[in-house]
Amino acid sequence: MRDRLVHLHRIRSLDPDDDHLTIYQTMLRYEFPWDMKLGLNLAFNRSFSIPEIAAVHTATGELTERTQQRIDDTGLLMYELILNGFEQPRGRDALRRINQIHRSHRISNNHYRYVLACLIVVPTRWLERYGWRRPCCHERRATWRFYLELGRRMGITDIPDSYEAVETWFDEYDRAQLRPNDDAAAIERATRMLMLNRLPAALAPVGNALVSAIYDPPLRAATQVPNPPWPARVGLHLALRARAHTQRWLRRPPTVPLFADGIKTKTYPHGYDISQLGPSPPAAAGDTPAPNSHD
Repeated sequence: MRDRLVHLHRIRSLDPDDDHLTIYQTMLRYEFPWDMKLGLNLAFNRSFSIPEIAAVHTATGELTERTQQRIDDTGLLMYELILNGFEQPRGRDALRRINQIHRSHRISNNHYRYVLACLIVVPTRWLERYGWRRPCCHERRATWRFYLELGRRMGITDIPDSYEAVETWFDEYDRAQLRPNDDAAAIERATRMLMLNRLPAALAPVGNALVSAIYDPPLRAATQVPNPPWPARVGLHLALRARAHTQRWLRRPPTVPLFADGIKTKTYPHGYDISQLGPSPPAAAGDTPAPNSHD
């Protein structure tokens, strides 16, 4: 068990403000690679489901007609930022590209804050429930600090000043804004197919029920997904808890980090150019921060 906590001991020796990037990288690449990837996917799914944000995505057709490519592009830009931070060339290129893409859309500051809050809160709550251990206070603060820095560099203002404050704001905004809407339902149907295609063949008959069971009730309501049968909900919960227990007591910490050989996606099997990820911005787009209105 001592070896299993080697990364946690190192994290606790670091400063979550000064070393937030190192801590967050360790969470993704060593401590919770599968859970963090899934948690980030769920975070984006949730942020895409706010009516105003969903309407932007369905209007462009990027998530409903070019689903695999746009999901891959989003993941690549996010992982490039995490792997390289904001000062290394690839991290700067990824941030520049993110600001270019968002510049052409009129999305309120509050909605941008909600996207950040989803990225902070949703994966953390997943780890608290299904991770092989609960994230510690250093990890929660480092997560907040990483996205605070991202938000500042995107021009997002009034970001709550701690993980706990973000969590409170997220819950209030989520209750008020996450409402059933047809655009979110269309996006969910498109992205669901990608999740179903990743399931083992043996689980195909219950695939739809399992995907629905991953969502919480508010997200199911917003995306107009029926509640899955209770055996699917209970079975998934027990399977994930059993996995966490096995990882905690029977597995040693990984020695090879996630993405050690680069980030591989279906869309770009032979590599990619960061400047070409995502939809093409208008010709006049530049690096000006994205938000252009405030609630």
